[in-house]
Amino acid sequence: MLPLEGVTVLSLEQAVAAPFATRQLADLGARVIKIERPGVGDFARSYDATVQGESSHFVWLNRSKQSLTLDVKHPEAAEVLSRLLSRADVFVQNLAPGATGRLGLSAETLRARYPRLVVCEISGYGSTGPYRDRKAYDLLVQAEAGLLSITGTPDESVKVGISVADIAAGMYAYSGILTALLMRHQTNAGTVVEVSMLEALGEWMSYPYYYGVYGGTPPPRSGAKHAVIAPYGPFAGGDGDVVYLGIQNEREWKLFCADVLRSPELAADPRFDSNARRVANQRDLDLEIETVFSALATPEILERLERAKIASGRMRTVAQFAEHEQLAARSRWCDVETPSGTIRATLPPATIEDVKPVMASVPSLGEATDAVLDELGFDSSTVRRWRDDGVI
Repeated sequence: MLPLEGVTVLSLEQAVAAPFATRQLADLGARVIKIERPGVGDFARSYDATVQGESSHFVWLNRSKQSLTLDVKHPEAAEVLSRLLSRADVFVQNLAPGATGRLGLSAETLRARYPRLVVCEISGYGSTGPYRDRKAYDLLVQAEAGLLSITGTPDESVKVGISVADIAAGMYAYSGILTALLMRHQTNAGTVVEVSMLEALGEWMSYPYYYGVYGGTPPPRSGAKHAVIAPYGPFAGGDGDVVYLGIQNEREWKLFCADVLRSPELAADPRFDSNARRVANQRDLDLEIETVFSALATPEILERLERAKIASGRMRTVAQFAEHEQLAARSRWCDVETPSGTIRATLPPATIEDVKPVMASVPSLGEATDAVLDELGFDSSTVRRWRDDGVI
């Protein structure tokens, strides 16, 4: 039996944050019914068409779900939603601010009508406060949370290359829903889980907050280097390849000097004999390392680092990551079906003993509509009329 087998999730979701949360639930066996707009669906379906004609975001976020098309603004959709909610354990939504309230689906209304329902609302800024009605996209939240101010080079701020605000919110929604289900097991009552993108990413900004507010100056933008640890970051070998390494403590620093740089006396140099001094004198430190590395081929640098047990890595492209020998050795890839064919997907990162994640197909738009409506007790003539009228 899968951990969430028997749990039904109804989701009015779009884009990244909510779909990411509900996909985690689907991976563990929950039945996720995804409501999409007739004709167009979740707008993430049209972000691109790079995965054999499918959207890269959509295939990532929506495997193992059932797609039900429904115009939730249509008066006759209310009965469909009512029957779905009466059978659901969890309701998730990340619509625009105020949208569910206008549909009669606010958290307060749902909790009163369905006492055992877990309601999860994901928004940009939360349900109260001066920003509550603002739309939010990942880049905007990265800016509002201060992430852009510390990411990039000294000359230019740069957004993170993946949707970190959405992903953070999705993961906190996922863990919050699991917690709420555990609470319901004890109390037999549902609850409301509220997650905002700003607050989720704000939690991840705690180190720069503490450093900047209590230290007096924000962490500087340092490119691929670390703002407060040295040496930490990229260094080129004599063959032009780049090695990434990180030193975490003074024991490692001494080993690095002796076994990698072959200059043990450098460890006691007053410019470099503590992490704070290495950061303050980073240009001199980089020059010492680059002088040694420039005379070595990358494989030899990596061999020295490995022998000294200094953490290191190589810059890989996305294509090279897809062929990573560590993932292959641990069998971390699985085939997933999409409307356009089979693709590879990584298994969920949390490996649970004796649990095999679902990894079922990515649904085509509305593919489960007829089956779900039949299950809810709507007759075929009604379903045909709704399809003609654009209700489904």
